[in-house]
Order: sequence, then C-alpha cells, then structure tokens
Amino acid sequence: MLKPPDHQVAGHQALDGNLGPLIDGSGRFYKPLQSDERGLEEVLFYTSFASNPTVPNHIRLFFPAFHGTVTLPASNGSGPHPHLVLDDLVHGLSHPSLIDLKIGSRTWYPTSSDNYFKKCLNKDRETSSLPLGFRISGLRVYKGEGFGFWKPDKNTVKGCVTAGDVESVLRRFVSSSADSSTDCAFASVVYGGADGILARLLELKAWFEDQTEYHFCSCSVLMGFEREAAEKGREGRVMVRLVDFAHVLDGGGVIDHNFLGGLCSLIKFLKRILTDAGANVGKDPPFPENGRLE
Repeated sequence: MLKPPDHQVAGHQALDGNLGPLIDGSGRFYKPLQSDERGLEEVLFYTSFASNPTVPNHIRLFFPAFHGTVTLPASNGSGPHPHLVLDDLVHGLSHPSLIDLKIGSRTWYPTSSDNYFKKCLNKDRETSSLPLGFRISGLRVYKGEGFGFWKPDKNTVKGCVTAGDVESVLRRFVSSSADSSTDCAFASVVYGGADGILARLLELKAWFEDQTEYHFCSCSVLMGFEREAAEKGREGRVMVRLVDFAHVLDGGGVIDHNFLGGLCSLIKFLKRILTDAGANVGKDPPFPENGRLE
C-alpha cells in the first residue's frame, strides 16, 4: 500500500491534499513528475546518467538508483499521474536522522523565466545560500527512545541565515542530548572516520573538481545516520546522497563551480566541528565501493 514517507524532510509532501512522493514499504520511492518541462528534464537526466560510461562506479553510489517511471494515483486525488521510481534511501531503517542541504550560492539556472529567476534570487539572498554557498532545506533528528524526533518547522529552518546559525544546526545534528544543547557526541563516528560523511564528501568533491559534463542547479545533498549505531561507536553507518535533478544542465566542458563551491563550504564546516571535537580531519582514504546506509 502506498503512503507518504515519514522520513521526508524537504520538498513537496503528500499531506493535506497536496501532490507529493509516496513509498510502497518494499524499498521503492515514487516521486511525482512536475507537470512542466522540469519533470521531463529529470527523467532525461536519470536515463542518460544511468547509461553514461564516463561516470565512475563509486560516484554512482551517491545517486538514487533509477527504476524508470510508472503512472500511479496522485496523492492529491487528482487522478493518474506519472512518477519516477527510485530507491527508498532509508528503507529498512527504524530511526534515521536526516538533513537536506541545497548546494550552491545560485539556485536559478541561465534559461529560467524572469519570475523563477526572481523567486530563486530572493530566496538565495534571504537564506545562507548566497553568503555560505549552501542552505538547510530541512532536517529530522532522532533524539532517542522516548523522545521522538526534532523536526524544526519551515520558518525555523529558513531563519538559519548566518554561519553561526548553520553551524549550530550541523552540531545539533550529531549531538546526543534530547534538548537544544550541542555536545557533538556523535561527530567523530558520523562526520569523521575513514567512511564517515566528511570522507564521502571529499570523494564527491574530487569528482566535481574534474567532471565537466553536468551542472547541478538547485540540487541537494542528503546526509543521514542512525543514532543506535552511532551510540555504539560504529563508523560508516552513514549516508550521503545527491537528490533533486530537475535542473541539471549540460556542463559544456566547464567545471560546475557553483556546486563545487557550496560543497567546499560544507566540508569546511564539518572539518571545524570535527576539529573542535578533537577528531583527525586529514584527507581520508577513497570512498569504498559500498554506498548504502546499512
């Protein structure tokens, strides 16, 4: 039976009669295609990316597996609607903590309409996108048994504008306390380590320093971990994925400096948090051929 995903932290949600993604409980995530050219563009990206021989296998692990498209009843009751069929990235996990970070100081794209350009530019200026190169789109943090999740509302997330605001959220994301304190107790096993989030972002950064085929506009990095594994000090039980590909452009042989700059900024924040936690932030070994959060 299809239902809205409990773990969704950003984007349009299939609640209160709105059109949004669905999951089937068996490992598939169904994302409704946007009705304009953005829906077609996202299908074209997934189709071409899946068959592109120049993309290294370890980089493919940063992208959700694509299983084609299917027409399903829309979540808003409007009737049959085409959906992308993707992997449900957190299928089988009980209490994943997740944060969605939109990467790039510029979220508009060169061929966007005037209205869309103004909308994106205003949001980039009003949030941390312009000064920091990325912004928090949403998050959901498991606080431990009996305490549920911390999931700040949209206005709270939108208010994370300064470097201090953003760093505070990134610290709380890996903290053990059920309140708003930031002890960063899980920083070393979630952000750090040879198979932690920082190591994976560094591997992704290395690819973006070379690849010139794609420019990812308004794309997000989704990061996640399970608190139960972190409490036991188990490294590598983390996830880093890129999501949202409605505005992927032909790179034209030019490095995607917009995305790369935002990624470097995020890496700098995580390194500072790890340094404060007393962890080693030297360059880690390459990302292994294992990208799933297990």
